[in-house]
Amino acid sequence: MWWGARGQSFNIVPQKEEPEMGLSGPKSVQGSAMPEPRSHQLGSCLVSGCLPGEQILAWAPGVRKGLEPELPGTLICTNLRVTFQPCGWQRSQETPLNSEYDFSLVNIGQLEAVSSLSRVQLHRPGSLLKFIPEEILIHGRDFRLLRVGFEAGGLEPQAFQVTMAIVQARAQSSQTQQYTGITMSKAGQSSSSRKPPISLMETSEDWETEKKKQGASGWRVSLVNERFDVATSLPRYFWVPNRTLDSEVRRAFGHFHQGRGPRLSWHHPGGSDLLRCGGFYTASDPNKEDIRAVESMLQAGHADVVLVDTVDELPSLADVQLAHLRLRALCLPDSSVAEDKWLSALEGTRWLDYVRSCLRKASDISVLVTSRVRSVILQERCDRDFNGFLSSLVQLLSAPEARTLFGFQSLVQREWVAAGHPFLTRLGGTGVSEKAPVFLLFLDCVWQLLQQFPAEFEFSEFFLLALHDSVRVPDTLTFLRDTPWERGKQSGQFNSYTQVYTPGYSQPPVGNSVNPQLSVWDWGLRYSNEQILQFHNPGYDPEQCPGSWLPRQQKAWLIRSGGSPHIGELVLYPWGCCCLDIWDPRSGSGNAAT
Repeated sequence: MWWGARGQSFNIVPQKEEPEMGLSGPKSVQGSAMPEPRSHQLGSCLVSGCLPGEQILAWAPGVRKGLEPELPGTLICTNLRVTFQPCGWQRSQETPLNSEYDFSLVNIGQLEAVSSLSRVQLHRPGSLLKFIPEEILIHGRDFRLLRVGFEAGGLEPQAFQVTMAIVQARAQSSQTQQYTGITMSKAGQSSSSRKPPISLMETSEDWETEKKKQGASGWRVSLVNERFDVATSLPRYFWVPNRTLDSEVRRAFGHFHQGRGPRLSWHHPGGSDLLRCGGFYTASDPNKEDIRAVESMLQAGHADVVLVDTVDELPSLADVQLAHLRLRALCLPDSSVAEDKWLSALEGTRWLDYVRSCLRKASDISVLVTSRVRSVILQERCDRDFNGFLSSLVQLLSAPEARTLFGFQSLVQREWVAAGHPFLTRLGGTGVSEKAPVFLLFLDCVWQLLQQFPAEFEFSEFFLLALHDSVRVPDTLTFLRDTPWERGKQSGQFNSYTQVYTPGYSQPPVGNSVNPQLSVWDWGLRYSNEQILQFHNPGYDPEQCPGSWLPRQQKAWLIRSGGSPHIGELVLYPWGCCCLDIWDPRSGSGNAAT
């Protein structure tokens, strides 16, 4: 468990005072919500770190508690975040979104107001606060805790105002889903000419380049969903077999849940293909042409085809959410679990059980892909959670390129972001009951592999932690929308509601604060150059990772201990027209099924 120490209060070290550097854009302070600053120096410090479009709602002098020694400063609430600004500290223009000092509103999981006689949890705007708090506790969803005590001496109203401002701002952002991203450009760079640090898989050229990189000569880039009229949760482009026409793709995809039909996820250099698709509409009545089209896409030119029920033997979304809540409660500083009982309590959360189950199943699928030339299809009803989860793990186990820093970022962008994983819903940003931090479970699985085989990974634990924290930072749309269509619509890439799409990285329309050029992979906005250097694993040995993507002998069995468990129930083709070769990793043999 790689964030076990995150429950501790994060340290804020006062930095050497630097010349004041504001960021371009409007910097406004609402006078009705914030008392007049005691000095011009304090007022200028408050607004000097504002982002374009950011407004200060309230502030109050306070003392950062939980540290030795305690740290004086100012607690500030804006329409985007809550930040504690230590005395004498200036926000650097080079890292305007440094998450170490900030709690984005979407990241606040719980807010508590404390006095000598009372302790109240404030969840919604209607929450009553009948006393002036002596301190507040902000519990972050990323396992951080911010504890701030307020000064006495006539400043108590500010403590009340900033507390209620946090409650109101958090609720308003949650209700309106105004996590629209921040328009920002690095100093000395032209935002009109910059290129994304990795391919965002938003153009047909991106998909064509990746296809050639994988050597998938039997596949082509389909344009059938270019206007998102096949499925809004799918990317605009995806890979289908060369011989399958777009008209056949459109008809065949209509027989799958949410229109998410079979398409290539990864081509193994040994010849196997890893596909993913949604569940079948078993009540549909396809004609013979549609059946042949689906069969052609599933077989992908292979004689052996295996369909794997992705969710079999894996936890449900509700299980993942419950385990995460228990884990978070266990890791916070105010946990009531005794130290000698902590490990048993950790086991009781079942989080590590679920990590183990996911790694075991990914290893089994890796054996299927690498041991024999075949088509392996991952099938999940929604095709938006564990399909991408397992596909990513299989590639990490089997492809050295995926274990590089650049390759891993590209993998996440392709298999999670572009493929339509519902980040906002799973992280609780839409208010629905389908919360489950599936992506965070995936990051923990990656951390487990990194700990066991550190020489095989170019990226470090620090990078995984940075990616974990970035999931809840409202500076880009990468993790703040559920589908590529929603990101394109929000960023102004649609000219109208008829879904006419403008490709490329054009400037957003006037009045839209989103910059479609920025992504979570623009690490320089949040981390200094020294911190980014820590993303690299010093123990990485490129010589142990051959240029070929063919796995070494131990690759497919990285996390195996003893015999391999059976892959579980295989979902057969519902119309009974396809001959499948069912592979049992325990026996090493296959048998045909119809």
